[in-house]
Amino acid sequence: MNIQEAFNTAAVDYDNLRRILIPCFDDFYKTAVEIIPGDGAAPLKILDLGAGTGLYSGMVQLVFPNAEFTLLDLAPEMLEKAKFRFSKMGKSPKILIGDYVKTDLAGSYDLIISALSIHHLSDFDKELLYQRIYDVLNPGGMFVNADQVLGKTPDLEKLYRQHWRDSVHAKGVSEKDFKAAQKRMEYDRMATLDIQLSWLEAAGFQNVDCWYKNFSFAVFGGYRPTI
Repeated sequence: MNIQEAFNTAAVDYDNLRRILIPCFDDFYKTAVEIIPGDGAAPLKILDLGAGTGLYSGMVQLVFPNAEFTLLDLAPEMLEKAKFRFSKMGKSPKILIGDYVKTDLAGSYDLIISALSIHHLSDFDKELLYQRIYDVLNPGGMFVNADQVLGKTPDLEKLYRQHWRDSVHAKGVSEKDFKAAQKRMEYDRMATLDIQLSWLEAAGFQNVDCWYKNFSFAVFGGYRPTI
């Protein structure tokens, strides 16, 4: 099974399990939405990389009802869930099926977001992607990545893993769902927060920061300068 097949298979129950598998779900996503500037009325052009079921982008759409979304993901079954989510809001985002490492990001955007996706890339591809994101952002545009990061020492990474296991079991995860989550985690290729912030700065982003962190879950990003 490859990563596309793994996430197509997970599509049916994916959203139902988010609050169990992401112990800090509320604060994590709340920060990822609240950090986006604007009064909510702005007609933003937004690209969601690894959009999945549209969980994150759907939250942003509720706050920015005039935003136009492009959702890019390699798992068609996930994107079907996203289309249904947006249809309930009376919205029809542009849907792109493909690997965003290889796919033309097609256009320019005021905001690019991603949630729990980029950590599947190799470090080489992460760094290249951050540069590509910068290149298609409009001046003054923002990138927000709500993702998982590697502990910067082996001891910290061990702590992160144990905390996650303890948390999901405390929330009552079934053995079947726990094993399925661990299977998907075989595709994880996480990098430390520090190195990713440095890659963003090297790509040209300004005001690079981490706005939220809970063990391995972090919300970070930066802005393309206006000039």
